[in-house]
Amino acid sequence: MHSSSRLPLPLLLLLTSLWISPLSNAQSTLPQGWVTPHPAFRIIGPLYAVGMQDLSVFLITSDEGHILINTGLQDSTRHIRNNIESLGFRLEDVRIMLTMQAHWDHTAAMAEIKEITGAEVWATPEDARVMEDGGFSDAHFGGRQTFRPVEVDRIIRQDDVITLGDLVITVHEHPGHTEGSSSYTFEVAENGRTYDVGIINMGTINGGKRIVVNPTYAGVAEDFATTYNKQKQLTVDVWVAAHNSQFDMQEKYQPGQAYDPETFVDPIGYIRAIERLESAYLEVIADELDN
Repeated sequence: MHSSSRLPLPLLLLLTSLWISPLSNAQSTLPQGWVTPHPAFRIIGPLYAVGMQDLSVFLITSDEGHILINTGLQDSTRHIRNNIESLGFRLEDVRIMLTMQAHWDHTAAMAEIKEITGAEVWATPEDARVMEDGGFSDAHFGGRQTFRPVEVDRIIRQDDVITLGDLVITVHEHPGHTEGSSSYTFEVAENGRTYDVGIINMGTINGGKRIVVNPTYAGVAEDFATTYNKQKQLTVDVWVAAHNSQFDMQEKYQPGQAYDPETFVDPIGYIRAIERLESAYLEVIADELDN
């Protein structure tokens, strides 16, 4: 998906104000974990956390360049750069940028980092649309631009395989939270063991989202149900998510803790987290049908 037309300056200034103002208004009420820096750390193999205390940003490294997943808020670039450099890598070596969900709290710095690195942005069809219009067409939070639009260079779909250097990463479409939410899986071989690693977009339901009565978008109930089912079928040893709190990061890891590939091994916790969200989904449906 490419946008080649050049906007008149007055219209460009208007659109810029539309995406700046909601972010500015939101800054005063953001959860503390979204704006509190967190030092970078190694999760397993080539996978590192380089985001904030709760907003997850992931770096997957290779000898031929790196993959960055998510970017957090619009002012996150400096922190991401500092974290990547603290690990001995360079932001400029990022070659591919991915998103797990096209919401502004995970994508707002993507356009800036793309400009800095020259990296390509890859996204699922539905999230690509939202990325390119800055959140305007988001089924739930749309109607205004909530982040700076970014051109998507490649569309990715279910079971596509992303390769970069020795990285081999499988794409999973897990819609519901957004129409184009996506997860990624790959294997890490370390200490004589092969770990199945999942970067999983959890099927949380934002407040005000409608599932069956006047649904936020057509098919949203089926999307959530399918996502829960598909995620439970994945073989996952180590898992992380778009928010660190979703995979109990702070209970598993403390800054300065020595690296151990077993730190985030939690297959039972993974299934239980999905089952909790599935139960919450059924409760939302019951509430809608009762009212």
